[in-house]
Amino acid sequence: MPDNSFYFVESLGDLYTLVQTSKLFSDSKFFVDCTPRSDVSAILAEYEKAVVLESFDLDNFVRTHFIFPAQVKSDYLSANKPLLQHLGDLWTVLKRSPLSQAGTLVGLPFSYIVPGGRFREMFYWDSYFTMLGLQHAAEESDAALCGDMVANFAYLIDLLGYIPNGNRTYFLSRSQPPFFLLMLQLLDGNSNDFFQLKYLAQIEKEYQFWMTGAETLKVPGDVHRRVVMMPDGTVMNRYWDEMDTARPEAFYEDSRIARDSGRPLPEVHRHLRAACESGWDFSSRWLRDGISQSSIETTDIVPVDLNCLLLHMEETLIKLYSKGGNADWLRVLQERANSRHTAIQRYCRNGADDFYVDFHLKDGVPVERPTLAAVFPLFFGVASPEQAGQIAKVLDDRFLTDGGLPTTLETTGQQWDAPNGWAPLQWMAYKGLQRYGLNELAGKVRQRWTKNCEKVYSDTGKMMEKYNVEDISIKAGGGKYPNQDGFGWTNGVYISMKLEEKGEIS
Repeated sequence: MPDNSFYFVESLGDLYTLVQTSKLFSDSKFFVDCTPRSDVSAILAEYEKAVVLESFDLDNFVRTHFIFPAQVKSDYLSANKPLLQHLGDLWTVLKRSPLSQAGTLVGLPFSYIVPGGRFREMFYWDSYFTMLGLQHAAEESDAALCGDMVANFAYLIDLLGYIPNGNRTYFLSRSQPPFFLLMLQLLDGNSNDFFQLKYLAQIEKEYQFWMTGAETLKVPGDVHRRVVMMPDGTVMNRYWDEMDTARPEAFYEDSRIARDSGRPLPEVHRHLRAACESGWDFSSRWLRDGISQSSIETTDIVPVDLNCLLLHMEETLIKLYSKGGNADWLRVLQERANSRHTAIQRYCRNGADDFYVDFHLKDGVPVERPTLAAVFPLFFGVASPEQAGQIAKVLDDRFLTDGGLPTTLETTGQQWDAPNGWAPLQWMAYKGLQRYGLNELAGKVRQRWTKNCEKVYSDTGKMMEKYNVEDISIKAGGGKYPNQDGFGWTNGVYISMKLEEKGEIS
């Protein structure tokens, strides 16, 4: 984790803890997005003098010494515009200009799109799905943002050695599902490898970040950060976070979960943080009992989707380096790719449905609970045609609802569980099914998801972060925090699906 001129809110010590535990703000993220008005040491000196006074007013102290982030506005309405026009206009609302370091915000050299709502920064994997629609923006300056966002991510890789969860200092201990390569391939289209070759050094550096410590694994069961050794000796990946404390942006919530779990606090915090690296925060997928966050065990799980992403990275590096590169490294990459492909087939399928699932490292068995992560082997072409047909059957029989595909079949109150559906997974399923010629089911997914978005837009004038796909009379899906306006990746996926439906793109 980098330690340079960045401002880390934890450096506020007791003041930070007091603000977050007192629930001065209803959202733990609000305070960590504030900017100190002066040097932290000066603020702490003032705090130490003031806190002992009977008249100490925490709210007034914070307002005096910190600049609050811009309030999230929820009054932006469509003015009854056609939906695609509304989404085109929204790029301006979601656009952020290049900014220098300010508080916890890590400055970026180029403009970018934020998800919306309380999410005031550029998020990693969100951005790929946002770019799906952004690349088709009517305004040339909006479409050009795709290249700017890629350049920002390359900048972060050069600066940090990886892409963090988002450009906030409290996100620097973890990444997110590695979609940088897919962003480059989106810009390249089917015509050439220009952007992939331009940013080859950054692709390689990100790959090395995910594989850090692979050479230290000697026997099955060995683990190091994001790498694990499987029973057959194959190195695969898991989600991880460098820190084992409560997340600053969820300090109150994480502290309560860890305290109530009866488990060692650092262990629970690490699992909670690792789930955030997955992007699925939170889901029964990571819970031992399938219900309670206190049973979370993220780092004990080898995720099928993450390993498909890493396999794709290995296969692409092989292709790019075959144009001229280190022959020994090419052989290593080929061995890793072959072993990972075999391991996904061996360890990440359950017996009951022959459905792709995660693997539980400590239990030594596939996790039986099915999730929509199973569509990643379709998207990346890992499945055989027969396996693809079986996945499609399970999706059609057990997942498909009136409003799209729920993330899991479990209803737990966690936002990455039923009845919620999320735009990125609808897209991965849709394109994965198309890849295998399963166009009828792919069309159903697209039609039901886009109609759900359209209905909620008609009712509210907004696009949402997530949707209830089981009861389309409900305006949006529930979960960890209130529904956010925007919303970057929903907009991107909807635009791309509708343009395909209209035959304007393929």
